[in-house]
Amino acid sequence: MTTPKRKILITCALPYANGPIHVGHMLEHIEADIYARFQKMSGHECTFICADDTHGTPIMIGAQKAGMTPENYIAKWHDDHTKDFKDFNINFDHYGSTNSSEN
Repeated sequence: MTTPKRKILITCALPYANGPIHVGHMLEHIEADIYARFQKMSGHECTFICADDTHGTPIMIGAQKAGMTPENYIAKWHDDHTKDFKDFNINFDHYGSTNSSEN
């Protein structure tokens, strides 16, 4: 008996764009990545997405302290987060931000 093909959407808690990825973030993203890979290898249509949360007072304060615009501050952390996830071989189908045009 074959299992019907399922459509699955996986995401994780969004890390804030105001600091580095910590072990708690990484643990959750690794677990979700393993689950997404398993579902895809099992023949299911699985989409794994996540994003940086780019809204909030800590981002505004961090940008001011760094002497940056909020947009540049967000971009800096987005690049840092993307690199960290790539270094851990986490394969998102899409990794964006909450201020992207797709939202």
